[in-house]
Amino acid sequence: MPKEVYGERYQFLQSKELMTFDEIYRLACIMVKLGVEKIRLTGGEPLLRKNLDKLIEKLSKIQGLFDLTLTTNGYLLKDMALPLYKAGLKRITVSLDSLDNEVFKNMNGRNLGVDEVIKGIESAAKAGFYPIKINCVVRKGINEGSILDLAKFCKEKNYIVRFIEYMDVGTLNKWNKDEVISSAEIINKINKIMKLEKFESNYKGEVAKRYKYKDGKGEIGVISSVSQPFCGDCTRMRLSSDGKIMTCLFASTGVDLKNYLRGDATDKELENIIVKTWNIRKDKYSEERATLTTTTKEKVEMYHIGG
Repeated sequence: MPKEVYGERYQFLQSKELMTFDEIYRLACIMVKLGVEKIRLTGGEPLLRKNLDKLIEKLSKIQGLFDLTLTTNGYLLKDMALPLYKAGLKRITVSLDSLDNEVFKNMNGRNLGVDEVIKGIESAAKAGFYPIKINCVVRKGINEGSILDLAKFCKEKNYIVRFIEYMDVGTLNKWNKDEVISSAEIINKINKIMKLEKFESNYKGEVAKRYKYKDGKGEIGVISSVSQPFCGDCTRMRLSSDGKIMTCLFASTGVDLKNYLRGDATDKELENIIVKTWNIRKDKYSEERATLTTTTKEKVEMYHIGG
């Protein structure tokens, strides 16, 4: 969790408030039946969930699910990479905002160094994960000096780095637009040293714009939620650990499915709730952000619903 909430101020959920693996699996099966093709486990930090490999094993066997992946901060990955891979996870993304130890500690706010994350990434590669993606949130005045080093590192290791514009997710990060470095600036910075060219998307609604190196060795991605919003193509629904579905990263509330799950709702009833929630969505916060003149209502924090 971010430094703003970690410690005595934060009230952890009781175990009974968390969805069980069976409940997650049941909802996942319903959503795949409705057309979901990809599931990403994220957080917070998903590797903190005890016996996570058991959930992955269940999810990996869902007929019609084409992609099961996970995003982690990498601190526990060194010892867990192989069990996760054997359980059926085939792709992984690791958050890494800088290779510089002091910059990295400054950004995570917890005095945690980069070495353990690097070891985790190496263990994932050794276990068989491919491609491995690296997520880097870029903030002006903090880690923009790490862009080239990270790009070179990932190119050398055959990882795919994705640079993400600093977004106003939640309300605790005290977001300031002046700290945003646009994806265009990031691309220009890298292109001066290592030539890039645009690359086609993997699928409609992919959030990252892809660029490949002209020498044919590797690619990068940029996520431009601030400078070039992509609300119209968004295909993501988020399910929180306490059973709420949310149709936007910048949502304030969600629809609670947990009570229905534990109230003997049928699969068809759950399906109807999910379909209705998705069909009436009108989320376009990223597109509206530039024209907002007042402070927006409180938004759910990133550590509740992931990226």
